[in-house]
Amino acid sequence: MQPLVLYDTTSKLPGNQWSPNPAKPRFALSYKGLPFVTVWVEYSEIATVMKSISAKQIKRLDGSDAYTVPVVSDPNTGAVITDSLEIASYLERTYPEKPIFPNNSEALIRAFDSAYMSLIFPAVKFVIGRVAEILSPDSAKCFIEVRSKDFNLPWDQFTSEGPKREAQWELLEKAYNTVYDWYQKSNGKWIMGDTFSYADIIVACFVLSYKRVMKEDEWARISSWNGGKWTQLLTDVEKECNLA
Repeated sequence: MQPLVLYDTTSKLPGNQWSPNPAKPRFALSYKGLPFVTVWVEYSEIATVMKSISAKQIKRLDGSDAYTVPVVSDPNTGAVITDSLEIASYLERTYPEKPIFPNNSEALIRAFDSAYMSLIFPAVKFVIGRVAEILSPDSAKCFIEVRSKDFNLPWDQFTSEGPKREAQWELLEKAYNTVYDWYQKSNGKWIMGDTFSYADIIVACFVLSYKRVMKEDEWARISSWNGGKWTQLLTDVEKECNLA
């Protein structure tokens, strides 16, 4: 079997990775034990590289078409798949061993993904503000333009300190209190109780992004929430996916 190719976006951090969405296929590929290699792409060069491999565009929040990562290219089938959730669906159909949508749960997990993103999206502007600090100058400039357009906000709304920043913290903690309640109601280690699934990968990859992108005291704050639930979940999912 030839290794699959995962296209991810690079950074100035050791080990490069920072973005939650490309992390999801990395975790899924590792969980399924599929061989893969990573191609690291500057954020400013995503469109050029994705065009060169004939990747599909996605719809941005304003309705425009855009190239993005993650993209997975599978030389075993010739498939080129864009978007983390569609990659997960492809991997499940093509390589069904060790399911990430167990018990025919893909529709349920798609709904979970939508609900989770709706919860955290309004609360992550200050996290997005931190990302520009870990990118190369050209990529940071491109990132700022894209995210400002996505949210239809000036960049200083992503980097403000004081009461505005604290309000974002309160929103984010409230969101994770809700997710914590979902886990509590599952009566098990995972969102589906005792059954590991892609839903846990979704949550863990955002936690990983916070750990990578945020400052040490900010990460400590998140680590303290819900009795340390999120650091433990990240540890557990990394172990489950053979990434510990």
